[in-house]
Amino acid sequence: MLYLSFMTLVTLFLYMVAELSAVGQVVNALTGLDGLPVIIVECVVTTIYTSLGGFRISFLTDVIQGAMVVGLIIIATITIGVKAEIDRDLIDSSGLTKASLVGWQLVYILPVAVLTNDFFLSNFWLRTFSSKTDKDLWIGVSVATVAVLCILTLVGATGLIAAWTGAWPGESDIDGSLAFFALLEQLPNWVVGIVLVMVVSLSVSAFDSLQSAMISSASNDLFRNRLNIWIIRVLVVLIIIPTVVIALKAPSILQIFLISDLASAATIPPLCLGLIDGFYWWRGFEVVVGGLGGILTVFIYGTIYYGDAKSGGELILLEQGLYAGDWGAFGAFVAAPVGGIIWGFIALVVRLSVQFVRAKSRGERFDALDRPIADAEAEEDDAQLVTEVHAPVAGKFF
Repeated sequence: MLYLSFMTLVTLFLYMVAELSAVGQVVNALTGLDGLPVIIVECVVTTIYTSLGGFRISFLTDVIQGAMVVGLIIIATITIGVKAEIDRDLIDSSGLTKASLVGWQLVYILPVAVLTNDFFLSNFWLRTFSSKTDKDLWIGVSVATVAVLCILTLVGATGLIAAWTGAWPGESDIDGSLAFFALLEQLPNWVVGIVLVMVVSLSVSAFDSLQSAMISSASNDLFRNRLNIWIIRVLVVLIIIPTVVIALKAPSILQIFLISDLASAATIPPLCLGLIDGFYWWRGFEVVVGGLGGILTVFIYGTIYYGDAKSGGELILLEQGLYAGDWGAFGAFVAAPVGGIIWGFIALVVRLSVQFVRAKSRGERFDALDRPIADAEAEEDDAQLVTEVHAPVAGKFF
């Protein structure tokens, strides 16, 4: 449990870094000003109102966030449609309409990265468990799926438009993740101002959710509610300090997410095996060894593929990103889950061997593969019936 709690907190930390880094880069791209003051104000404001309002205020800002997203999309769509002028010569020369190696690789990488990483985003789980009924949850998820699909399609298309209008890469050669804002920068100043306000509001809403999720995960999962909640809040505030420092120095927002995704891709497959009823003999030892082994497998793959250990280590951090034009990133996202499962089974064999030898040396029965059950008897006064209830016992680590 401590291992998974640690992974959850690390994931939330990386997302907080990415969020602050993103808003800082957007402010700089749209105004040319230093994004640090905005980052500091955002951290202070979100810390104050999440401390006073808790999850309720976070849920309220989610509603505001949704309205802001809709407003941003409407304004951006109208103004881009009216003002943007596409150079048809750039369409062919950009190569964005042609199939590419990276494009096919992303068909595998993105689903694996997003699916496994969402397991550790406790801000999603908080909203899941806050649903009144399963029906409400299904309705919310369905509406969100349609909305997110539309938003991602529109926002994703702006990257193409930015390249075809010459707004990106432009003279400043900004990161591709900011192509949307490079396009907006060419629009009238009043549009840029509105967009900037909306972007900061969106960032604040997302950041407070991450703060609330980190407080909840640390309090409930890590400290088991044995530590005063205000002490947890203070610890989270202290964590924000290195978060700001790393966000200012982060070279790429995408790289931050990829590091988190790769760690999740190595950890989640061994974990999910333990959720299968038929794998009742799968324990925490296999999950931990499998997760760490998955990362080690990425290093081994990178060392073999690139021919040196340094490059293998850099592959764990995905220094080259997704667009290096080789099989490095793709291989990493294959090696992580496959390696995690393989190392998990190796750990299983080691654990069973140790337990078998220990049982024989002590003259005890080898019971490591017995299905864990707890027998409980309940008598009914009228029928005098005895009911045997089988319930899973709390899992063991080794």
